[in-house]
Amino acid sequence: MAKSMTKGQIIDHLAKKTGTTKKVAGQFLDEFVKLSYKEAKKDFVIPGLGKLTVSQRQQRMGRNPATGATIVIPARKVLKFRIGKAAKDAVLK
Repeated sequence: MAKSMTKGQIIDHLAKKTGTTKKVAGQFLDEFVKLSYKEAKKDFVIPGLGKLTVSQRQQRMGRNPATGATIVIPARKVLKFRIGKAAKDAVLK
């Protein structure tokens, strides 16, 4: 299985494709990530890739696998990324 790209490799690729410097590409990537964090509370859509959303999980009962004791898992917010149809079609051809 191939290794995933590092941040440096992504920045290098973006810089080459857009004809900018690595510094500018790195700043763009950092700002894009900050924007996605900020906007995720009200759904952040990346056209052609997917949507970043915050979802509420309900309280539920669970079990400690080591002791078998029943525990209550509290309600909490979780971050989800839903892959778009275009991305699925492009990757899973």
